[in-house]
Amino acid sequence: QVQLVESGGGLVQAGGSLRLSCAASGSIVNINAMGWYRQAPGKQRELVAIITRGGSTDYADSVKGRFTISRDNAGAMVDLQMNSLKPEDTAVYYCNAEMNSIPPTYWGQGTQVTVSS
Repeated sequence: QVQLVESGGGLVQAGGSLRLSCAASGSIVNINAMGWYRQAPGKQRELVAIITRGGSTDYADSVKGRFTISRDNAGAMVDLQMNSLKPEDTAVYYCNAEMNSIPPTYWGQGTQVTVSS
């Protein structure tokens, strides 16, 4: 099993920055990739950014050039640096771990990000 704990959400003005962190514990050797998803009220959960065990990254088009995902060498901590935040970035942000074992995925509890205009 894997436990994911997010931190770093909050309220920020448009144009500001926030840094989210996700601490993984448990069977982290079985993690293939970790990512950040978000869900705004009335909308489906969507992928924001993902980083693989090998360090490859991918981003939603809406955040490219503004957000950066990174991880430590042990793969136990994944951060999301969010710059130039927009009101449309307001959502609950969830940390996700994709596994090479069963169950195939784990989720954190979510952290609220609110961007005021």
